[in-house]
Amino acid sequence: MVELHPPRTTTRPSGFERLASWSYRHRRWALLLWVVVLGAVTVAAQGVGDAYRNDFSLPGTESQRALDTLRERAPARAGETVQVVLADPAGLAAAPTRARVDGLLDRVRGLPHVADVRSPYDDGAVSADGRIGYATVTLDGITEEVPAESVRKLVDTALAGQEGDLRVEVGGDPVREVQEAGGGPAEGLGMLAALIILVLLFRSLLAASLPLVIALFAVGAAIGMITIASHVATVADFTLPLMILVGLGVGIDYALLVFSRFRAELIAGAEPEAATRRAMDTAGRTVLFAGCTVIIALLGLVTLGLGSLQGVAVAIALTVLATMLASLTLLPALLGMLGHRVERAVRRRAERPGRTAEGTAWRRWATLVQRHRWPALLIPVAALLALAAPALDLRLGFADAGNDAGSNTGRRAYDLLAEGFGPGFNGPLVVVVEGGQPAAEAAHRILAGTPGVASAVPPVPVSADLSTMIVFPDSKPQAAETAELVTRLRQEVLPPVARDTDATFLVGGSTAAAEDFADAVAGRLPLFIAIVVGLSALLLMVVFRSLLIPVKAAVLNLLSVAASMGVITAVFQHGTLGVQPGPIEAYVPVMIFAIVFGLSMDYEVFLLARMHEEWERDRDAETAVREGLASTGRVVTAAAAIMIVVFGAFLLSPDRMLQQFGLGLAVAILLDALVIRCLILPAAMRVLGPRAWWLPRWLDRWLPRAPLERG
Repeated sequence: MVELHPPRTTTRPSGFERLASWSYRHRRWALLLWVVVLGAVTVAAQGVGDAYRNDFSLPGTESQRALDTLRERAPARAGETVQVVLADPAGLAAAPTRARVDGLLDRVRGLPHVADVRSPYDDGAVSADGRIGYATVTLDGITEEVPAESVRKLVDTALAGQEGDLRVEVGGDPVREVQEAGGGPAEGLGMLAALIILVLLFRSLLAASLPLVIALFAVGAAIGMITIASHVATVADFTLPLMILVGLGVGIDYALLVFSRFRAELIAGAEPEAATRRAMDTAGRTVLFAGCTVIIALLGLVTLGLGSLQGVAVAIALTVLATMLASLTLLPALLGMLGHRVERAVRRRAERPGRTAEGTAWRRWATLVQRHRWPALLIPVAALLALAAPALDLRLGFADAGNDAGSNTGRRAYDLLAEGFGPGFNGPLVVVVEGGQPAAEAAHRILAGTPGVASAVPPVPVSADLSTMIVFPDSKPQAAETAELVTRLRQEVLPPVARDTDATFLVGGSTAAAEDFADAVAGRLPLFIAIVVGLSALLLMVVFRSLLIPVKAAVLNLLSVAASMGVITAVFQHGTLGVQPGPIEAYVPVMIFAIVFGLSMDYEVFLLARMHEEWERDRDAETAVREGLASTGRVVTAAAAIMIVVFGAFLLSPDRMLQQFGLGLAVAILLDALVIRCLILPAAMRVLGPRAWWLPRWLDRWLPRAPLERG
């Protein structure tokens, strides 16, 4: 039987108990309220539709200044471009082929949001062997401003021009945007796997369904609210699958924690209503604190000042808030409706002859770990550091069409352009020259002979003192050599020309913008980590009245994040396991850090809360660790298993960024739950002994009090 902390004598029920009692006794009203909220936001969201859009602007960066200059002084040149790539084994110069191409381009010129179409025959945009060429289609806005339907119509019109041996493909960032797929079957597979784990855990389909119901209500309400909010705030188009990814995992996690405590109280002999109140007064407090740590970690992304990430962070934080509220209000109502049926199933299982007391295996494991505490501490830490090692070579960037599936027209266009014009043709640099034409021509001569530059198009005047040049690197857009070329042009090649000619040179374009974004993330990451770690450690210090526990928690959580980033780097950047190598998406490290650090803190709180209960009762550090792990180890590992399958399901997504998120989160939770919580944490707590709960008296008087258990 689970040994529970006996209820404390209080003169007044806590806020958690009062909330649980209201939801339990007014269960139909509580359920109806959630149904109304979910229905209202869902209907409203479907009525207005979504307005998801990406915001990649980075005020103050050179690529953004180049784009702003063109928007202000040459709007027609600031629009996004699409390449209609043409290939014919007999050559594009043949009269019948040229007639078909001209007819195709005339049809494209008449499409909405097409500002200009440049023929390959007019621009000399034909490969040296004459087999491959491209037409440049300029749109009347950047990717985020042009309706997706207009881009799809352009793609369909171009592809319909294939005739005979003439092959037509369409490439460019707008094309990738409209062709990128979402999570596919990942959400459904993750939920199915989660249900299987819950059934195995509770041996009851009814009990297993409750955490899933909580997650569905919370995630559904959050999605509806964010869909509506996308009309007034910038919400990236990849936000929805991330909300589902995190919401399902966290929602099931929190409901599982409360329900497990409810079930343990039933086994101890409590009636369903009393068990609900006690579960909410203990596990409910832990859920509130754990949810707040995740929200703090996510809102820490706001400090990065990156518009595209701020909307994502707020959306996921809102999802966590909704799951936390559902666990504290909807779950007690459902327990009021189904608690007696759950009680009968629990008691039948508890009274089964020969049944081993719950937590017995975990007590034995905790005893074994504490007996061999130094090997259990040092060996796993060394293993985690080894897994984290590849992250030292982490290179941020963005996937391009070269990472897409071969079935996409954007990928086929990318390959044709690389074949006909060289690998750097897919990532041109746009040099904006503010100065006279002589300055632009002087820069062109130097750029054409710069190592790393395959070719440079002569400057095109826009006005008397403004012109543009296109520079093609001799390496792929994602290659480290291309990033180094951008830096050399800005810091070494163009500054002397600027001094000699009194002109201003700005290196822009999508490739340079990607480098600027990656540099901005890398530069602001230390501040973000310091804020999140500092606030989380302060919260732990307030709750557990300890100086060493927050330090230990921060170190262990950073270890799990570093190890997961090392695995991502090895798989996606170095090409391990047959994955096409490329940079790690610039969004991924900060998002994974925020989510994983928050979730790792959840598990830390789950375990430490029970250890702290035992410590406050007996002041025996060794017993506190053993009993804390015995009562929560089963729940934590089950919750982690659910998280792993939910996150791991996103490896099935066709989107590279979602694959990176899925792998990173799944690996981090696996390592955190099995290696850190089952080995390193109990070993470290045994090494620290009573010192783990020490807090200087002056600091104890200064800190506010927010206990997880009533006293």
